[in-house]
Amino acid sequence: MDTPTNTVLTVLLHEYGYTHQSLADDVNHVSGRIFGRPGAATDRDVRRWISGTVRWPTHRYLLPLAEIFDRPPEAMGFVPRGRTSRLPTPPAPVRPGQEEPVKRRAFLTASTAATLTLALRLEETPVRGHLTMADVDRITATIGRLDAHFTAIGGGALLTVATTYIDRLRETADGCTYGPRVEQALHTALSGLHSSAGWAAYDTGDNVTSRLHHAAALQTGILAKDGHAQARAWSDLSLQARAEGRHREALTINRTALQTRHARQDPRIAALLHSRLAIGHARLGDHNACARALLAAEMAHDRFDATAPPPPWLRFLDAAEIAGLAAIAHRATGRLPDAEKATAQTLRLLKPSMHRNRAYYGIQLAQLQLAQGDTTSAKATATAVDTTTVSSPRIAQRLAAIHHQLATA
Repeated sequence: MDTPTNTVLTVLLHEYGYTHQSLADDVNHVSGRIFGRPGAATDRDVRRWISGTVRWPTHRYLLPLAEIFDRPPEAMGFVPRGRTSRLPTPPAPVRPGQEEPVKRRAFLTASTAATLTLALRLEETPVRGHLTMADVDRITATIGRLDAHFTAIGGGALLTVATTYIDRLRETADGCTYGPRVEQALHTALSGLHSSAGWAAYDTGDNVTSRLHHAAALQTGILAKDGHAQARAWSDLSLQARAEGRHREALTINRTALQTRHARQDPRIAALLHSRLAIGHARLGDHNACARALLAAEMAHDRFDATAPPPPWLRFLDAAEIAGLAAIAHRATGRLPDAEKATAQTLRLLKPSMHRNRAYYGIQLAQLQLAQGDTTSAKATATAVDTTTVSSPRIAQRLAAIHHQLATA
């Protein structure tokens, strides 16, 4: 009988930007931290996991894989062989008294940052010698994997990792020799990394640091002469302005971004910008303009090319996120039933790996239910929100606030 291919793991490799060899290398690095000595996985092992020849890897590989992709083995497409196939506890177990949720989240944040710094092999990016496009391609793949981790768990654990890598790439830019093409590509990579760092700072509630990184992302995008990077930076700056209550400025930035060539040509960027434009109009009380922007976002979403994979930073933008952004706009216009319906749709459509967004929109649904007087549903929704694998102080604060409101309702 033919062995079924592990299509889930295949998709994960694509989403995180791994080759067979780079995943094997990362598994060996993480295995070294967990077990005290590096593993011996090869690209052949990865191929055997994908082909289904090995349906449940040894625990020396299974534990690192669970940490790298931040999910249990079954969610990576592996098939248990019975009770003996349960994921074993890593060495150096947590001492008694350290299992409280707050301490567990703090441990998650620290261990995730340390693991990513090691697994992404940031120290291997050259800071001397001649830099080639192959080097920049590896840098870009690393940043893509960092973006994938943010999408899954949030930015609280990733700010240190991102800023550390920014410093490393600054050394690379100053210490290496390269031609004009490599220079532009390096600036593009730095722009994307600053955007990631800006989002990570936003998730920690540090608006000042977030704003600085988004501004740096725009600057390096201009140096790279990369319209796609500039459109991303403009989009992030508009959201930052909105988060700080500068709604008219956010609207102006959004309009500027929509006028760029890449926004006109790339329906994914257009959908994101129109969705955020709708929220801006809603916050300023222009309901008709909000409705027009939401329609434009839906029309742009209909033009997505499903055969062409989006860049890593835009992989979060799917039907679920479009519905979620529409819900935020509806809420701002006071259309709470429509906002609740769109938020519920978002939660139905979200991929299982989107832990951060699932927590974010779960809290939003509870807030909407409470605002409409449905305390019973709000309590059930808030209780079901799972933040154990999410590293986002901003989301944790929102969850604590809704629990406090429900306790006094």
